[in-house]
Amino acid sequence: MSKFCSQTLLASIFLLLTGCTSLFSKHVEWETVEPDSFPILSAVGYAPISAQNGKNAAGKMLMALKASKLDAYRELAEQVYGQKINGEQSLSSLVIENTQLDSSVQGVIRGARVVKSYPVGDDTYATELELDLKLVNDIYLSTAKPKKVKKVHYY
Repeated sequence: MSKFCSQTLLASIFLLLTGCTSLFSKHVEWETVEPDSFPILSAVGYAPISAQNGKNAAGKMLMALKASKLDAYRELAEQVYGQKINGEQSLSSLVIENTQLDSSVQGVIRGARVVKSYPVGDDTYATELELDLKLVNDIYLSTAKPKKVKKVHYY
C-alpha cells in the first residue's frame, strides 16, 4: 500500500475517533431552583350590605361577606398578574366629547387564606386575604419541577 493511502486511512480513522462526540457519554446533575425570599401578599375586599340581594338582613350580610371575599381575591389577582387597562377618547372640533377607561384582571389564585371577615360601620363588610408565595412556590414545584444544570460529567 502506498504511503499516501496509509496516511489517508490513518487520518480518516483519527477523525472518526476524535471528531464524533457520539462515542463519548455524559452525565448531567440537576438541582432545583428556589428564590432567596418569599413575600406574603395581602388584600382587603369590601362590599356594601344594603345593596345586596336578599330577603332579610342576615341574607344580605351573607351576600356581602361573599362579595367582599371576591373583591379581596380580585385585589390579590391584580397584585399577582397586574391589571389590563384600555382607554379611549373621542374628539369633535378638538373638544373631548367622550372619555372611557376600562380595566380588567384575569388569573388563578391558589393557596390564599382568609385572615378575617368583619363588618365595618353599619353598612359595609370587609374580608382580609393573605397569599404566602412560599406556599404558591411549593404548589408550583409539585407540578413543574424547574431545574438548572449543576454539573456535567463527560466519559
